[in-house]
Amino acid sequence: MAKILIAEDERDIRDLIEFTLRYAGHEVIKAANGAEAVEMAPQVKPDLILLDVRMPRMTGYEACRALKAIEEVKNTPIVFLSAKGQQSEMETGIESGLTTTFLNPLRPITSPSASQKF
Repeated sequence: MAKILIAEDERDIRDLIEFTLRYAGHEVIKAANGAEAVEMAPQVKPDLILLDVRMPRMTGYEACRALKAIEEVKNTPIVFLSAKGQQSEMETGIESGLTTTFLNPLRPITSPSASQKF
């Protein structure tokens, strides 16, 4: 299965995502914010990166741009997790280099078949 790096500042949500993805057979690496994800990604070389949009220290947009500039992970698919799902958020995400967006609560991503796309 896939190695997935998740960056989510809310511990309960991060733990829920981890549980769901591990249950589906994936390896999960957790970061508490975008800066941690940017630091960890080149070392763990994930198959997929899930980023919360609004985090302290570094937003999902900033982290996405930084990750796309790192040679080891620049081609790794990036998915934004957004509570709002506003059109402007999605457009900013696309400009930052994201692959797709899922809304919280994580109905689409909690399905094992959704995570197997990556």
